[in-house]
Amino acid sequence: MLKENDKIGIVACSNALPIQAKSSIHELEKILKRHQLEPVFSQYIYQTKDLYSGTGQQKAMALMDFYMDQDIKAIFDISGGDMANEVLSYLDFDIIKENPKPFFGYSDLTTIINAIYTKTNQSAYLYQLKNLIKENKVNQQKDFFSSMLEGTNNLMDIPWTFTFHQGSEINGIVVGGNIRCFLKLAGTPYFPNLQDKVLFLESFGGEAPQMITYFHQLKQMGAFDKISGLLLGTFTKFEENNHSDIVKLIQPIIHNPNLPIAKTNLVGHHSDSKCLIIGENIQIKCKIS
Repeated sequence: MLKENDKIGIVACSNALPIQAKSSIHELEKILKRHQLEPVFSQYIYQTKDLYSGTGQQKAMALMDFYMDQDIKAIFDISGGDMANEVLSYLDFDIIKENPKPFFGYSDLTTIINAIYTKTNQSAYLYQLKNLIKENKVNQQKDFFSSMLEGTNNLMDIPWTFTFHQGSEINGIVVGGNIRCFLKLAGTPYFPNLQDKVLFLESFGGEAPQMITYFHQLKQMGAFDKISGLLLGTFTKFEENNHSDIVKLIQPIIHNPNLPIAKTNLVGHHSDSKCLIIGENIQIKCKIS
């Protein structure tokens, strides 16, 4: 995907990073440079005196500059939070379509990732680059750089096959991401067509009432009658506080025993998270452990 000395764009299209994060981002920069990648940072990364890094339009233009810059070979968003959808109206999807390059982000960047797929038919990557400096950084760095620079599939190798809760096979193009952020796109031109898609969902925050609300909204939108399969990642706070499996909560809501459902603990907000490609076809068959 990348090669040594490639330039990569670093953006923050959602919430601005606090000034205190500069030391950790400097560490990230050093790791990237150590592996012969050259990070180029947007000017809209950190909080200013008003707590924002810039307007939605300014952040969108910074992203578009990286798409138009032929020297930038991939783009990584290192933010998260609530505000990524404010850039969508300012993105030129024709330019993005004409200048395809990998875009990486997670959580609130679900909005941009799915918009890119919907508007351009290009895949994008659900992954947080800051995993390279978190608790599981040794394994993350090994998997990331071998996948980016050596062509392995280590970062995207997700063990779905032993974790089916319904059905035994899932096949289709993956859409989705963080459930709260994905639902921001409902009713907008950026929401993907769910017909015959595989829907992936995960969450960081939210207790049972929020999960019930989100899944009922998807049901009322007809999602579970359209999709060919449901993939679930980690539901961090729900699973920590309830010590319960999200599948047990949502099965009565979905009420469709014919819908294949598989789950993994290796995609989501945990620092050991793998990378899931949104907009790419996935084929999974259940294996008996």
